Amino acid sequence: MLEQLEAERARPADEVVYVAETAATGEHRAIQDGSWPLKVAAAFSMAAALAACGGGGGGGGSAGVGFPIGGLPGSNPGPGTTPDTGPYHYPQAQNDAEAARFLLQAQFSASDAEIAAVRAKGYMPWLSEQLGAARQPSAWEWVNSKPYETVNADAMIWRQLMTAADPVRKRMALALSEIFVVSGTEIGSSWPTSMMAQYWDMLANGVTGNFRQLLEDVTLNPAMGFYLNTRGNRKEDNSGRQPDENYAREVMQLMTIGLYQLESNGTVKTGADGQPIETYVQSDVTNLARVFTGYDLDIRAAERNAFRPPNASYTIETNAWTTRPMAYTAANHSMLEARFLGATVPAGTAGPAALKIALDTLFNHPNVGPFIGRQLIQRLVTSNPSAAYIKRVADTFANNGAGVRGDMKSVFAAVLLDDEARGPAGLSDPNFGHLREPMLRLVQWGRTFGVGSTLDTWDIGNTSDPSQSLGQCPLRSPSVFNFFRPGYVPPSTSIASNKMVAPEFQLVNETSVGGYLNFLQGKLQNGFDSKDVIATYTAEKTLVNDPAALVRRLNLLLTGNQLSAATVALITDALSKAPLVNPTTDARRLDLICAGVLLVMGSPEYLVQK
Repeated sequence: MLEQLEAERARPADEVVYVAETAATGEHRAIQDGSWPLKVAAAFSMAAALAACGGGGGGGGSAGVGFPIGGLPGSNPGPGTTPDTGPYHYPQAQNDAEAARFLLQAQFSASDAEIAAVRAKGYMPWLSEQLGAARQPSAWEWVNSKPYETVNADAMIWRQLMTAADPVRKRMALALSEIFVVSGTEIGSSWPTSMMAQYWDMLANGVTGNFRQLLEDVTLNPAMGFYLNTRGNRKEDNSGRQPDENYAREVMQLMTIGLYQLESNGTVKTGADGQPIETYVQSDVTNLARVFTGYDLDIRAAERNAFRPPNASYTIETNAWTTRPMAYTAANHSMLEARFLGATVPAGTAGPAALKIALDTLFNHPNVGPFIGRQLIQRLVTSNPSAAYIKRVADTFANNGAGVRGDMKSVFAAVLLDDEARGPAGLSDPNFGHLREPMLRLVQWGRTFGVGSTLDTWDIGNTSDPSQSLGQCPLRSPSVFNFFRPGYVPPSTSIASNKMVAPEFQLVNETSVGGYLNFLQGKLQNGFDSKDVIATYTAEKTLVNDPAALVRRLNLLLTGNQLSAATVALITDALSKAPLVNPTTDARRLDLICAGVLLVMGSPEYLVQK
């Protein structure tokens, strides 16, 4: 790793020499790197994070409690508090660090104003306010306002994540996108960007809706129709054709019930032989697939050949169909009986009625609460939640306190407000937390430091390349199984020895570590698209003559004050030495700021979020 990064240095070797103490080994290594001191130290810190168990997630935690959210009525659980779990112990941030920690779980970033608002209002009232805010202009509306295909799905999603005025909703939608996966890499049509934008908008709407409706919306969405072959899926016929089973399998395995039967606390049920009990078998897949036949794109007669792309000699349909669910054609639907998961769709049942039976069966399966709840906890809080934490979230899924099953607003609140998420125990527990996903790091940088696009094109591009970019790009999962598996275990680590999981570490290797740091080195200063997408660092520019104050600000906003005293001292010392100290030009001021940001965003205490 050291040799690789040294070979990529842009500045002459004799310009300046720095000595950095790496978190990985405690050794002192000479680093020659001009305006980017400690770059290699950051790389070693990332390598240390990979080898350590700190990225594994929690399970210790404080004794958490739950209560019926009931649509987020306010901060006081009051008489609805469930007697067997007790009151909610952490309703209010006691300091800026606690508020920032909450914000960095609930959304993408923390600002001074947001920290103050969380402290003044309390967690639940602030969260209720955010989830009840008016809908922002949709991604589809923005894409539709641009000339045909002058922006792509990457620009659409980066703009949404970087600028949307409802970041809580967008953070939760991003978590849903890693369960209900549709990858823009593997769909095609005349309107791929419009289709992906509408899929994203659907997920964002689902954050405050009901899981049952979300499941139906996903099932009939055109983007999902393209991705998992329900578009044009037809009934069996005399030629040997059988309904495509792709969606039937994945909607069970990945989107609702998982592979094995679960207790309400997420533990796997076992049979008399000690083996896990499967939730479904092949016959369930084959029968359920019959339900998902007869649906196709809803392109209406007046819309066909009604649009001519710029400079084209041909016409295509308008993009109106991308805003509508797929349409049902009775002649293409299987009328055979379908038996699955203990339910029966009688022979001759029309498609919409069959779909209702199927989705109701999935929605009411006892696995859904713990299966979905655990994954949402993993995405937002910690990789290894305790069984009690999972049960509290699953119980909220089953009943939001007002007798409603599947209320997603209450489920997300239960994830974020639980004692295990809010209590201080996780901060000192080496098994609590999770690795920040690379795409979240970039969005946090953009929101924290005022990134904008003068041209409003947001040409950040596809950041999937691990050698030269992030190794991850939103809505570009390499497969339906997401960027990483919920149960991924890094081999030959203490995480494996302790029988824990660390999903995001499936993205981490020597190539991705070096690629991330090199990518940051260029983008922190130069942004994207010939500096059209670039950070302003407005507040940070006022602190360039006070490195200690700058590091304090970066520590609070980027990590919630989770950098160790040793790391703070190390970074402050690096920024207090020539040639960075006391910069006299705008270029050198930017050097100092970006060096500080790089060192924080490359440190293990930043990369492992608690």
